[in-house]
Amino acid sequence: MTEPLLRDAPESLSPSSEARQANQPSTEHRAADVEMARVLGTTPFRMALDAAGGGIAHWKHEPLHDVVEPMSHHVIMAYNGTMQRMERRSGRSVAIGTFRPGVVIIIPEGSSSRWDIPKPVDVVQLYLPRTTLARVADEADAPSTDLLERTAHPDPITSRLLLSAADVLQGNEALDALFRQQLTDLLATRLLAAHTGAPAPVRPVGGGLAPQALRRAIERLRSDSEADVSLAALATDVGLSRFHFCRAFKESTGLSPHAWLRQHRLEQAMNMLRDTDASVVSVAAALGYGSQTAFAAAFRKLTGETPSDWRRRLR
Repeated sequence: MTEPLLRDAPESLSPSSEARQANQPSTEHRAADVEMARVLGTTPFRMALDAAGGGIAHWKHEPLHDVVEPMSHHVIMAYNGTMQRMERRSGRSVAIGTFRPGVVIIIPEGSSSRWDIPKPVDVVQLYLPRTTLARVADEADAPSTDLLERTAHPDPITSRLLLSAADVLQGNEALDALFRQQLTDLLATRLLAAHTGAPAPVRPVGGGLAPQALRRAIERLRSDSEADVSLAALATDVGLSRFHFCRAFKESTGLSPHAWLRQHRLEQAMNMLRDTDASVVSVAAALGYGSQTAFAAAFRKLTGETPSDWRRRLR
C-alpha cells in the first residue's frame, strides 16, 4: 500500500478502482471497493488501497436494501454507529443481527447476499486479498484459510483493531504505510484464529532478533534516504517472514516497528526544534509529514504539546 491511510476520498472512484473494474472480465468478481461503491450508491468517507485493491475504507451511507454481489476480496466490517437490527439473506438462509459497537461482519470472497439495513450506517471495512490471508496463515502455521460468514458477530478485539484505523492518519507516508501493513497482518492473524472453519490458536513465537539482525533493521528504519521501510523489506533484510519479524522486533525493543519509527521521528523532531531555528513547517517537511497540521497533531498526541509550545517552553 502506498497511499496514506484513510485519506479523504475523491468525489468519484479512484483511477485505480476504475482501471481494475474496466480490466476485469465479466466472469470475474468485482474488486471490493468497486462493488461497495455500486451497492451503497456513494463514495467512501476515507479510503486507502494498494494496487491489488486490498486496503481500508471508512463508509457513511444511507439505509441499504440490495444484493451485494460476489467480490474478489474478503470484506471485514466493524460497526461504528447507533444500535439497529438488520437482515442478511443468502439463498434460503436468513441471518438477523444487531449492529452495535463490538460486532463484526465478514463477507468471504465470492459470497453473495441481500442486505436490509433500515437506518444510516457508519462502518470501517477491511478489504483482504486471499493471497494476504494465505501468506499470514503459512507464516503462522494456521490450519485453514476458509473464513466463515459472520453477521453482527460479537468480536470486540477485531472490531477495536479495525475501528482504530479511522484514527491513525498522521500525514506521514512511511508511518502510515508501515501501520497499514502491521494492522492488516494483525487482523489477518486474528481472523485465522477466530473466524475460520477450523479456528485454532496461532502458534506463539518466542525470542527476539539476533543482535546483528536488530542492528540492520534499526539502520533501515533510521535511514533518512528513500530506503524502503515496509514490513516486507525489513523482514527480508533479516531473513524472516513478516509475521515472525514483527514478533521478534517487539520482543527485542518492546515496540512494534511502527511504534519504534514513530518514536524515532519524534526524537528527530525534538532535536531539530531544540537545536535549530528551522520553522515548524520545515521540520514537518524534513520528516516526511504531508502538512504542518498533520505533524503538529502527531507531535501533540505523543507529548501533550504543539511543536511551537514545546520549543517555547524549552527555550
